[in-house]
Amino acid sequence: MTKAEMVEKISAKINLTKKDTERVVNIVFGSVISALAKGDKVELRGFGSFRVRSRDRRDGRNPRTGATVQIPPKEVPFFKAGKELREMVDNADPAPASSSFSSGDASGESPDVPRPVSEVLSGSAEESRF
Repeated sequence: MTKAEMVEKISAKINLTKKDTERVVNIVFGSVISALAKGDKVELRGFGSFRVRSRDRRDGRNPRTGATVQIPPKEVPFFKAGKELREMVDNADPAPASSSFSSGDASGESPDVPRPVSEVLSGSAEESRF
């Protein structure tokens, strides 16, 4: 799924314009990036956690010449899937009924029924699934 596809699905689900939905998605992604840039860990319970890992200096090989090159140490983003996400992926159906991108949500409401953004973002226990 591309970011544009994600924006379209979220927009349809919560009755926001695509422009407003894209703003929200950009803010969320920007917040994750900003936190990682500061060295903070970002934990989204049930989904997973993002953190920065340090890679040590190592020797590599130039594939074109075969010469040994030193690869400097660096910081890289790392994602670890949460238990719920791992289980859902492992037991994935082609169209899971509990997905928040399904035709309705766990409350049985149509995706056309507008709900406050705070309610959608916080979610209830039934809606904590992806």
